[in-house]
Amino acid sequence: MAAYADKFSELGVKLLGLSADDVESHNAWIKDIEAYCNGCKVTDPIAADPERRIIKELNMVDPDEKDSSGNQVPSRALHIVGRNMEEVVRVAESLQRAAKGEAVVISPSVSNEEANRMFPQGYKTADVPSNKGYLRSGADPEKIASKGSTRA
Repeated sequence: MAAYADKFSELGVKLLGLSADDVESHNAWIKDIEAYCNGCKVTDPIAADPERRIIKELNMVDPDEKDSSGNQVPSRALHIVGRNMEEVVRVAESLQRAAKGEAVVISPSVSNEEANRMFPQGYKTADVPSNKGYLRSGADPEKIASKGSTRA
């Protein structure tokens, strides 16, 4: 979000982060994002939902993943709210076109061993102040295969 704040502002897009973590966790996460994005500032609001009421009400939960306490976790997804259905369709079509061949985010629930199997060509782990290895990304192997590229 932070790296694209100016672009979203130009487009008149308003962002809201929603997290099942508390505000203290958000503040630590913001430090990581700002360090990772080379001086970007997180200026968009992040709503804390530690009781997970909002994510459950809006069905924004991962259908399979649970945290260590057995609670449902938020889906790692982008939810788009538009003024009308035509606008939402236009955004969805644009996102699908833009996604061809780009790197994907690797969920923190995926172990390093599993990520190595999923991304045999390798993946990147961001160096962040918390030293947590949760900001990982790799090229989507399915898109590489569909383009006919060879692996190194």
